[in-house]
Amino acid sequence: MRLDNFDLHNHSTASDGVLTPTQLVELGARNGVQAIALTDHDTVDGVAEAAEAARRLGVRLVTGVEISVSWGSTTVHVVGLGFDAGNEALVAGLKSIRDGRLGRAQRMAAALEALGIPGTLEAALGYAGSPNQLSRMHFARHLVETGRVRDTQRAFDKYLGSGKPAYVPHEWARLEDAMAWILGAGGTPVLAHPGRYGLQPLGRATLLEDFKRLGGEAIEVVTGSHRPEEYATWRRVAEEYGFLASRGSDFHGPGESPAQPGRLPPLPASLEPVWTRWAH
Repeated sequence: MRLDNFDLHNHSTASDGVLTPTQLVELGARNGVQAIALTDHDTVDGVAEAAEAARRLGVRLVTGVEISVSWGSTTVHVVGLGFDAGNEALVAGLKSIRDGRLGRAQRMAAALEALGIPGTLEAALGYAGSPNQLSRMHFARHLVETGRVRDTQRAFDKYLGSGKPAYVPHEWARLEDAMAWILGAGGTPVLAHPGRYGLQPLGRATLLEDFKRLGGEAIEVVTGSHRPEEYATWRRVAEEYGFLASRGSDFHGPGESPAQPGRLPPLPASLEPVWTRWAH
């Protein structure tokens, strides 16, 4: 049987998703996924639960993580797939990233309070459950819940996105380190949603070249974080650089994400899927 419905980018309550790992896998199974990856931000804490749900439902679980990377002044994300989730260097590296999240969140809360929006840190903590998982999405949900904005995307556009009044830059992992952690754990590095970084052509080419030089094998082409009209652009980029192609909804929760797990269009037929690395 040809395996087509792989969804290799999803989030759960282990980071900034709305559904538990079990609920996420159940949703993917209802939508016909044959394999799913849980790629929470800078943690593999949800993988064991997701694996148990996948076994029960007859779905293949691909181990995953989405690592936050500081590349120059730009924050980019690298997804690791198919690795040993117990690898000590990877686990320690991910912890080093999470340990910086509380301080960043405190600075975001102070900026929002200066704008006349108090109490956001406590509210964001309520969504996150753990100080080490605090993210902008948790603040965004509070801004929606309190009627400050109509949806989470508007929260980023008005307050939390790069260049907006409550945006706080942060030094995440170096690209070299993130790639070494994934490769050292036996995984495949994937550049997540490359169309989302707002880079000019020269910067985009430099990022792709750096990523490939450090062992990057694949880029996301069909993703909920790309507009459908962008798929062809990233197909051409994958062909030009010789990258494998990945497909993932970047699902965070019902009503927050443009695509549910398993509901994306297929990859372009001209590309080799990243899952050919492990599907047999």
